[in-house]
Amino acid sequence: MKALVQRVSRAQVSVDGEIIGSIGYGLLALVGIAEGDGRADIDYLVNKVVNLRVFADADGKFNLSLLDIGGELLLISQFTLIADTRKGRRPSFTGAAPPEAAETLFNEFVAEAEKTGVPVATGRFQAHMQVELVNDGPVTVMLDSRDRLLPR
Repeated sequence: MKALVQRVSRAQVSVDGEIIGSIGYGLLALVGIAEGDGRADIDYLVNKVVNLRVFADADGKFNLSLLDIGGELLLISQFTLIADTRKGRRPSFTGAAPPEAAETLFNEFVAEAEKTGVPVATGRFQAHMQVELVNDGPVTVMLDSRDRLLPR
């Protein structure tokens, strides 16, 4: 499971011209779910996202998290994060979880994020979405739940 996390001053997602989710200051996380992902991946990434210290403290250092600043979180399911581009010019998405499994896991991800107390907005699973954001910084970080398995 991957999450491309962007610090934003605001962000919104629309489907068919209708805004279905919006946030103010906080994080936009594009979430890609791979074949074989499960509960441990959700727990790891939700914890990482809400505790990621990418907000400046009084000294201008990245010492504060989404929880510390009382920020908001916009979650968008995005299977294209699982693209394999090693061969040829067309990305392969065979490593992405099947839509039914991915939707269940994404909904569990949203539910876990909501349990942290952070205000959460979402897009619509499998819809063609228009995502607008103002990336603050810019600050963009890629998180991968498989990193938890790497030796330190």
